[in-house]
Amino acid sequence: MHLSDEERAMLSGREGPAVQKAMEIVAALGEIYEAERLVPVASVQVAGVSYGNLGEAGLDFLREWAGQGARVVVPTSLNPAGMDLEAWRELGVPEQYGQRQLEVIEAYRAMGVSISCSCTPYLAGNTPGFGQHIAWSESSAVSYANSVLGARTNREGGPSALAAAITGRTAEYGLHLEKNRVAHLIVEVTCALNSLSDFSALGYMVGRKAADRLPYFRLDSGLEPGSDELKALGAAMAASGAVALFHVEGVTPEARDLHMLADDAISITIESLDEGYEALDGTSQDIDLVWIGCPHASLAEIEHTADELHGRQLDSKLWVTTSRDVLSTARLEGSVDRIVASAGRVVADACLIGAPLHEMGITSVATNSSKGAFYLRSHTGVRVRFGSLAECVDAATRGRWPA
Repeated sequence: MHLSDEERAMLSGREGPAVQKAMEIVAALGEIYEAERLVPVASVQVAGVSYGNLGEAGLDFLREWAGQGARVVVPTSLNPAGMDLEAWRELGVPEQYGQRQLEVIEAYRAMGVSISCSCTPYLAGNTPGFGQHIAWSESSAVSYANSVLGARTNREGGPSALAAAITGRTAEYGLHLEKNRVAHLIVEVTCALNSLSDFSALGYMVGRKAADRLPYFRLDSGLEPGSDELKALGAAMAASGAVALFHVEGVTPEARDLHMLADDAISITIESLDEGYEALDGTSQDIDLVWIGCPHASLAEIEHTADELHGRQLDSKLWVTTSRDVLSTARLEGSVDRIVASAGRVVADACLIGAPLHEMGITSVATNSSKGAFYLRSHTGVRVRFGSLAECVDAATRGRWPA
């Protein structure tokens, strides 16, 4: 792998131990994946933020790197934390967990990372352009950046993304190369897609079938997916099948170029979403919490939730998770007040997957996100119901999943 004079200087330690450690990580990945060179990155998004996932070892690692003088040199944002950084006590987060989570945030802050904790950084000011090389971590954000924005990133691990932020570079392999962005799986969708949960169920099914092939969708539903539908579709495939790039004919930027579809692509047909719903939906009747916003909710999703509530009072908790930037706009437009009037909450910074749910007394969750349902079941052990926004809001008003 070719390194420039500046890159060799970083690797030799001439710019200090923190930069040397970062370049060792970036260069090692380049060697492993047989990259020919490193490329500059326009932005970075770092995973490994929730204290529930990092633990003391992860916190010590971040403190050590920051103490060595590590500082980011490109715009860098964070994945969600395990709690709302301002309202965590109100939400029942245990004191010890809360304090440790704040220490994680301070370690990142010391390195110059923007404390915009979100899995939708493209809705919070970190929006790369078409063809730009970036180094992002969170699976749904990686999928959206590659597929909808046309930027180029592999799914980075937390340390490798932070190393890219400190060096300003990543290795050029995988989805940074155009030859690896070609689809080999045509997905003909003949069933109706009427809601975000439908797109989410579709993504779950295709992710499981895709293996190592990139999907190319042809939709026959008469509905052209918008940003939120594409977000839900990509997030689901990234969770169930590690799909980091997909194309939708006539919609996503690279799908307008026919050479992005391989000549030897195989084809599958999706005629029903029943398989996806049945795989993700459980049997629990009582619902402790309804969770909307996985990935983090857009302004439109917050407004739709407020519309669905329509002033009804809740019998269970209802949280909409989003970025703090989107929360600020939603407050100005009044949708947050409408949700609060029904006793719901709009929660910033957080993801439930890394939150201390059992310590907060939450044992059953309903969601319209297949990614959320998938990870709640596999990572937290809570009981899960999966369905449409209307079903989830109805469950929150009754305290039980609708018959």
